[in-house]
Amino acid sequence: MAASLRRYFFCTKRFTNVSSIHTHVTTRRISGSSARMGSRAPVGFIGLGNMGGFMAKNLLKQGYPLIAFDVYPESLIEIQELGASIANNPAEVAEKVDKIVTMLPSSPNVIDVYLGNTGILKNVNPGTLLIDSSTIDPAVAKQVSAAAEKKGAIMLDAPVSGGINSAREATLTFMVGGKEEEFRAAKDILDCMGKNVVNTGPVGTGQAAKICNNMMLAISMIGCSETMNLGMRLGLDPKMLASIMNTSSGRSWASEVYNPVPGVLDNVPSSNDYQGGFGTALMTKDLSLAQTAATATSTATPLGSLAHQLYRVMCNRGLGNKDFSIAFQFLKEQTEV
Repeated sequence: MAASLRRYFFCTKRFTNVSSIHTHVTTRRISGSSARMGSRAPVGFIGLGNMGGFMAKNLLKQGYPLIAFDVYPESLIEIQELGASIANNPAEVAEKVDKIVTMLPSSPNVIDVYLGNTGILKNVNPGTLLIDSSTIDPAVAKQVSAAAEKKGAIMLDAPVSGGINSAREATLTFMVGGKEEEFRAAKDILDCMGKNVVNTGPVGTGQAAKICNNMMLAISMIGCSETMNLGMRLGLDPKMLASIMNTSSGRSWASEVYNPVPGVLDNVPSSNDYQGGFGTALMTKDLSLAQTAATATSTATPLGSLAHQLYRVMCNRGLGNKDFSIAFQFLKEQTEV
């Protein structure tokens, strides 16, 4: 299980010389760097993947000293060079801060980071504010929150929407589950990484809002991909078609901000061989969470179910590490066949 989790932990990362990287990173462990960052108390940050890396950088830019950890040492090099201190494990992060942000890929990762043998709750200080921005099962968010409460800590679920560009530009939307006073305590930190910070209700409702949003996103990305494929086969220029859609009733985030056709937009994964962004495997995981919730609540989600099946097929075809907008390329190839 541990080996499989490590493989899944930030599936878009690539290894280089891990042993030499680990040596580079561990030569400068937690020191006085936080004092040089100013008067703000240091914040722990665990999970520096495609999204978390930019989120952590934005906290640094806003003057928060960071103590960071990721299971992949190469993820820590850049943030360390920007002034962050590095911990050996989540428990060590928890020893040294009273606020921690986690950004992890899945429910098992969250359980391991919070409840594992070297997890946050092993050494968490009473009164610590824990903000989990992962997208996970709402039941797991409630489980971890209850375990944190027994340790005298406070855990909020605060998943994000907006994609990698919004993470870079600090314009994410945070959907935060927790009591109002706890939400207010977390908002100062979240405002450094996003422009929309919304209290959705009790713990677990942040995750509920996120899986609903991502189900809609997956469905609309498939719809945009189908439409762009059809238009191009009918002889339409993809940029022109996208422009028409984005100024008429077919407009969507998938077409306007994250268009899946290579070359229609710059600085999106489709124009970079579908590298970076939000992985197909992660979208498949989120759609699985949505289907579990739909079953538990007896909710009809036929398009959500079909989207889940399609993304599962893409993962089985070896596309799990590609951005989820590769639905366009996948459907294009099916059309050609």
